[in-house]
Amino acid sequence: MDVTPKEMMAISLSRQVEDGKLYIVGTGLPLISAALAKNTHAPNAHLLFETGVLEGNPQEVPTSVGDLRVCYQASVLWPQFRYFGFQTLAARRGALAAGFLGGAQIDVYGNLNSTAIGDYFHPETRFSGSGGANGIATYCDTFIIMKHEKRRFVDRVDYITSPGWIDGPDGRKKSGLDPDKGPRAVITELGILRFGDKDKRMYLSEYFAGVTPEYVRDNTGFELDISSAKEAEPPLPEVLRILREKVDPLGLMTR
Repeated sequence: MDVTPKEMMAISLSRQVEDGKLYIVGTGLPLISAALAKNTHAPNAHLLFETGVLEGNPQEVPTSVGDLRVCYQASVLWPQFRYFGFQTLAARRGALAAGFLGGAQIDVYGNLNSTAIGDYFHPETRFSGSGGANGIATYCDTFIIMKHEKRRFVDRVDYITSPGWIDGPDGRKKSGLDPDKGPRAVITELGILRFGDKDKRMYLSEYFAGVTPEYVRDNTGFELDISSAKEAEPPLPEVLRILREKVDPLGLMTR
């Protein structure tokens, strides 16, 4: 099948969504993936948007979390301060399955930088910062969307905006964070990367059609284990049809 890299990213991320569980969803491909999951295998997944909308059921792609289409069939329309309170409470009680994040840099342990490139006080580039990302990464599991480039996949991020596994298996515990919560997968236009159970280092789990494990390794700025990588399953024709005809008919996010 002729599938674009962004379509594969959206489909792969949607596969991480489980029916009946609660997820924090942001703008971009996470919106596409959440809407696709709701329209396919996870109709009872609960979506929490950063604008304070709970259990929205978008039938087609919203352009942002502020788009009124995210409000369709929503059970709650909160002011934002209530969203932050609910997010923190739900995360601490273990009610949040995961949040979707991205950043400018990511390292081998899944730490994310969306603050600055270079020295913090005299940066080459200053970004918008955490927003709600640090709170999500601190309290619950995460799925991360990244563009796969050496300059983004670095051995050590310039600044930890959102914590991953910090510096290894005991990193979160030493930092006072829940050691059982953390990044679960990184999804790029080349494939899916996960983290070792014991060493918490990133490794290549799946590569997309037309890509080789060696190509993924060569476009990563740190030593990447590709020994267990396998080709990702192609999307089912019906899932691809729903993505193209219902969720993102204009190809705004996936073409």
